[in-house]
Amino acid sequence: MPSLKEVRTRIESVKSTQQITSAMKMVSASKLRKAQNAIIQLRPYANKLNEILQDIGANTESEIAEVYSEKRSGGKVLLVPVSSNRGLCGSFNSSIIKATSKLIAEDYKELYSEGKLDVYCIGKKVGEHFEKHFADITIASEITIFDDLNSVASAKITEKLMKFFKDKTYDQIIVLYNSFKNAAVQVLKQETFLPIQSKANKDSDIKTDYIFEPNKDDIITAILPKALRTDFFAMLLDSFAAEQGARMTSMHKATDNASELLRDLKLTYNKARQAAITNEILEIVGGAEALKG
Repeated sequence: MPSLKEVRTRIESVKSTQQITSAMKMVSASKLRKAQNAIIQLRPYANKLNEILQDIGANTESEIAEVYSEKRSGGKVLLVPVSSNRGLCGSFNSSIIKATSKLIAEDYKELYSEGKLDVYCIGKKVGEHFEKHFADITIASEITIFDDLNSVASAKITEKLMKFFKDKTYDQIIVLYNSFKNAAVQVLKQETFLPIQSKANKDSDIKTDYIFEPNKDDIITAILPKALRTDFFAMLLDSFAAEQGARMTSMHKATDNASELLRDLKLTYNKARQAAITNEILEIVGGAEALKG
């Protein structure tokens, strides 16, 4: 049985850890509320923007639409995994790392062996992993975006990705991220960002009676880049909300585990203390008996 001092030291250590995890849980809960409100507010706008784009672009051959929807094969592929900058959020980062590693090792094994596969990491954790384990792949990282996530910072990355595709540096850009479902559940998603995946039927009629000013082509030219920027920003907001939910859940479990551990340690401490008192009593009684003898 451990000594009383050892148990007391461990109890104090667990209490300190419990205070930290409880504080982190409250901070994540606060951030989650803000992130959840942001993604819930953005989703209807992003969905409506895509709906309008598909409606007006169904029967239109636009130059900019052809540029970003051109399907090319045999070229380079860019994977864009989105993780967090910090840990202590359960399997949030590991799921992204595993999914991206699986794509490299299985789905794009041939491109990987030919040197036609690169990774653009958003988030410190995924960047550190791939820089360490995939030295033969060109790794680029963006780790400051989540320090102050906003549409302007997101747009800069989107413009870079759009330029990669337009200049034919890459023929396909795939984004992997965790989508927010609720505080306890994150859904891993893999989406082809470019080329644009058209959901509209070219032979379909326009669902809404739009009045175009100045003309349909100019409107598509203006809306399409905005839609791409909005989609990518929505992915980042989704991932950020999922991160806070994962961290809050993880810290909640850690706090509960600390409470259980404290109960066990206090029971151990009381048993050790009782044993020490019993030994002292036995020593006193034994000494008294010896004096009588």
